[in-house]
Amino acid sequence: MSFPLLTATAVLPAAGAIATAAVPAARRNAAKSLALLVSLGTLALAIAILVRFDPDGDRYQLTESHSWIKEFGVRYELGVDGIAVALIALTALLIPFIILAGWNDADPLETGSRRWRPTQGFFALILAVEAMVIISFEATDVFLFYIFFEAMLIPMYFLIGGFGDRAHEHGEEAASTQRSYAAVKFLLYNLVGGLIMLAAVIGLYVVAGNFSLQEIAQARADGSLDMATNTERWLFLGFFFAFAVKAPLWPLHTWLPNAMGEATAPVAVLITAVVDKVGTFAMLRFCLQLFPEASKWATPVILVLALISIIYGALLAVGQRDIKRLVAYASISHFGFIVLGIFAMTSQGQSGATLYMVNHGISTAALMLVAGFLISRRGSRLIADYGGVQKVAPVLAGTFLIGGLATLSLPGLAPFVSEFLVLVGAFARYPVVGIIATFGIVLAALYTLVLYQRTMTGPVKPEVASMPDLRIREIAVVTPLIVLLVVLGVYPKPITDVVNPAVKQTLSDVDKKDPQPEVEAAR
Repeated sequence: MSFPLLTATAVLPAAGAIATAAVPAARRNAAKSLALLVSLGTLALAIAILVRFDPDGDRYQLTESHSWIKEFGVRYELGVDGIAVALIALTALLIPFIILAGWNDADPLETGSRRWRPTQGFFALILAVEAMVIISFEATDVFLFYIFFEAMLIPMYFLIGGFGDRAHEHGEEAASTQRSYAAVKFLLYNLVGGLIMLAAVIGLYVVAGNFSLQEIAQARADGSLDMATNTERWLFLGFFFAFAVKAPLWPLHTWLPNAMGEATAPVAVLITAVVDKVGTFAMLRFCLQLFPEASKWATPVILVLALISIIYGALLAVGQRDIKRLVAYASISHFGFIVLGIFAMTSQGQSGATLYMVNHGISTAALMLVAGFLISRRGSRLIADYGGVQKVAPVLAGTFLIGGLATLSLPGLAPFVSEFLVLVGAFARYPVVGIIATFGIVLAALYTLVLYQRTMTGPVKPEVASMPDLRIREIAVVTPLIVLLVVLGVYPKPITDVVNPAVKQTLSDVDKKDPQPEVEAAR
């Protein structure tokens, strides 16, 4: 038997989470170092997956399949296509930076009535989330995917509610209340979506007789499984609703600003750069592949929802007073672009959407982590409490600017390529939709540049006059992310080469071809 590389990539962080949690309370630094070492080992395994994956080979590679619950046709079935490989690499890449950035975020608090914060638990929960996200990208059994799609809510709930941001203008008691509210709202929204998906998963089993994605898709393709139109549409809606909550897509987005606002900056990155990608990934893997006709039927409505997310999220970002909530609403706008690219049903759109998932993860991590370093120095998330930071902390201000420019998709930085592909793909099939979506770019420039102007330029406020610049650990976190933003902005080919074959197969699933250019059609 060949080495089970996919299983190992998920099991290592899971075992690391258990080992980290078991470290004695007095040895906090040992727990941190262990968590970082495990995350680097997981990154090495993810690189091995990337190296062994052949973009021109079979659709699903490195496959593993074992009987699990035989009576119900549930199997432990794993496999990766190019889209999954890219997102596994993103997840494994970001977790070490998240751990480094949150190195001191769960240390004991000994002032006033503040409680002990279990450091070991904080890092163990991060590793647990990593394990569940990775196996969600790998699972090709629908029931197996569902289990981890829901299970990741538990560690995320405790990360949001138990390890919230220390910077709160109304004191620790109010902060604790807000954290609890944000955690419960996150859990309830995603649980409701998951319960609706569970009903659809059961319905799929009743119709298909098993949970294997590959077997069901093959049966759909060769005509041996013929779903009634209404049945397919109801099942599609059950799956899509859960994924739209996780993504998040308007109007199911309201949990995200609360969760990101109250969480620590590294946990906020974990939410939007890692966990939320499971929702958009699942739209590509499950919605389009299992329910092709229903996907085409729902496309007009989904495109409208995506446009609303793009414009609405950007408009609310412009009016924010809180730095972290501004980044959260900007992410809602960006997820609108991703969904738009997926359901534009063109190769450019879907390649751009997949590339956008990767680039958004890197750019949001860079911006939010630097924002977290800024907030930890001043003790406030309010934009109005800053001014003139670039004069006292130029390295911090410079990295903040690059992260912001990446967020607004400046040419030369990675998000520009993906956003451009999404817009080209949307315009090719739906010109009006593409035109409206471009207004999101204008608004992105507005909220990003206004944020930088109000926090970094102008007279130096007395409260920031003695603010230290980035430390060595913080520079080590931010520098590789900025380098990636530049490299992938100039040369995105390594990622597109991996994802493009998978995108073509996805388009084939829904029986769609790229629109013929008007000049070529005229000839």
